[in-house]
Amino acid sequence: MFRVFQLVKSSRAFRVGRHTALCKSQVQRPLHRQYATVGPVATAQRPQIQLRSYQEECIAAVLKHLKLGQKRLGISLATGSGKTVIFSHLIERVPEPNKEATQTLILVHRRELVEQAARHCQNIYPDKMIEIEMGSRHATGVADITVASVQSIMSGDRIAKFDPNRFKLILVDEAHHIVATRYLDVLEHFGLDEASQKNPNNQCPALVGVSATFSRHDGLRLGAAIDEIVYHKDYLDMIEGEWLSTASFTTVQSGADLSKVRSLGKQGDFQTGDLSRAVNNDETNQITVQAWLAQAQDRKATLVFCVDLAHVSSLTAMFRRFGVDARFITSDTSKQVRTERLDAFKNGEFPVLLNCGIFTEGTDIPNIDCVLLARPTKSRNLLVQMIGRGLRLHPGKKGCHVIDMVASLETGIVTSPTLFGLDPSELVDHADVASMTSTREKREREKQREYEVSSAMGALSAINPRDIKALANSITFTHYDSVNDLVEDTKGDAHIRMISQFAWVNIDADKYILSSGGGDTLKIHHDDSAKERPWIVTGVSKLPEGYASKSPYARPRQLAQVHELNEAVHAADSYAAKHYPFRNIATRSPWRKYPATEAQLARLNKSRPEDSQLTQENITKGQAADMITKMVHGAKGRFDKLSQVRRKMEQEKQKQQQLQDKMSRHQVQVGPVR
Repeated sequence: MFRVFQLVKSSRAFRVGRHTALCKSQVQRPLHRQYATVGPVATAQRPQIQLRSYQEECIAAVLKHLKLGQKRLGISLATGSGKTVIFSHLIERVPEPNKEATQTLILVHRRELVEQAARHCQNIYPDKMIEIEMGSRHATGVADITVASVQSIMSGDRIAKFDPNRFKLILVDEAHHIVATRYLDVLEHFGLDEASQKNPNNQCPALVGVSATFSRHDGLRLGAAIDEIVYHKDYLDMIEGEWLSTASFTTVQSGADLSKVRSLGKQGDFQTGDLSRAVNNDETNQITVQAWLAQAQDRKATLVFCVDLAHVSSLTAMFRRFGVDARFITSDTSKQVRTERLDAFKNGEFPVLLNCGIFTEGTDIPNIDCVLLARPTKSRNLLVQMIGRGLRLHPGKKGCHVIDMVASLETGIVTSPTLFGLDPSELVDHADVASMTSTREKREREKQREYEVSSAMGALSAINPRDIKALANSITFTHYDSVNDLVEDTKGDAHIRMISQFAWVNIDADKYILSSGGGDTLKIHHDDSAKERPWIVTGVSKLPEGYASKSPYARPRQLAQVHELNEAVHAADSYAAKHYPFRNIATRSPWRKYPATEAQLARLNKSRPEDSQLTQENITKGQAADMITKMVHGAKGRFDKLSQVRRKMEQEKQKQQQLQDKMSRHQVQVGPVR
């Protein structure tokens, strides 16, 4: 429990150590205001915490970059890795730029995170003055460490009491929120906004943001607040290093129809009301409970993620109908009841706890050994946050079982397999991290085999006819009746656009193009000359007018070489965010929904028959731009190549059928003679 003091001018509560004079001289406290102070406890001994190896590496990386003069840094660490431990230890490790700049501000966005961070700092620094700025609790602005909710600190003029010249460090927890307006306003106050950073005389504190999911799907650019991610360790690394609990995954088809569920706002996830109506029904809820009974009835602590309050209520009732003691916590649950219910869950008094949006971030319930995802999502960040709730280590815990209720896949949904580079439709049963990774590697090897088979198609005439059938069955083709059908096919774009917020276009097998709108392009493709076939990111820039060159474009420049598509997309997106106009490349730019221009229609309709001309009523500006990109980057050549392969396959199938007919005439069978 925090020690909360009612302070007036004559109060002695702040007269401890070096703060006495400062508080008396600088702080004028209104008589009605409540100040929330945690510590100091001068007699307490500081606990000795042994940091893990990666935590020391992370702190060293931050200090290294600060020494190089960089000010706005990000740390990417999996849920359960001890982010609070790391950033709290940074407080004493970050050097003070001058004698005045000694204070630290910790920014969070939820009440639970404020109290959690304050408790942690109190335990580590019992001799420091620690204050809270949240709701009715006001900080003085002069404490060693202030923990503040971003909503409260930006309310009225509350931020004015925090003198930027007295701060050495600003820490932001769950920093994927850092480009929201209120956060940016705080950064501007401390001289950490983009505009202030361009001033060479700017003397601002250091900024360190910590998150498990450093990405955005709402079009807001993290570069507006964070200049560099200096350390990264995801949950797969943490599981492999035995710093997090092992996990197994099971996907279950719920049968819910999401085809009519709309997306809402910039975030682009499902609209909550629509989603609830799609999944919150007796049939789907019964499938969900029966899946849990079949797969995880022996689990001691299951956390269930629902869509909204109505879904929580209905699914809780369904669990109880099947005799399961299930309880819930929502935003409407009182603080006392929430505490009691959460303590009971941690103590194993009941097996299933349901919630909607309460426990996605910053919640420490290490005994969770099963996570039931009853809430479909398009957001990879949300998926990772939900799964991460079950990955903390706990005595007696034998890993975490993640049950993912997979609905229809045509709407851009992300599922547990997508985190391992697998297709979202991949169904798994008790698959652990190793087997999921192995499955992905098998799929990649299969793609390699298919590529090699496709490359050898030109030599089909030299192959023994008996091998033709096996060869034909090893390849799956999508047939296009015209080059226009190929250009209009967007199935290849869907996967990469679940990874990226930018309008990548699939132009061929494992080849993707992003156009800047001004002639420059980025390309992601395999290096087929290398045995491992790594992913390559190349950039092509358009040369300035009048440049003495036969080609209007510069030579392609390799920007990155990696082994995973996700890594290639991340590298390419980082480059694009810095060098391309954001509105031109973002999939959610408003212009993409406008009707196609006359110039776009003229270009696309040039090769189309009269009875299938495109109009502004049936194609948007964004769709037209994607189709033109495909045309520019070889759609006709690809169609011709596919058509040639298709013709050869059909010829060989005919030869094989003729051979089989001939052989069947010479077979002797018991039975009637035909």
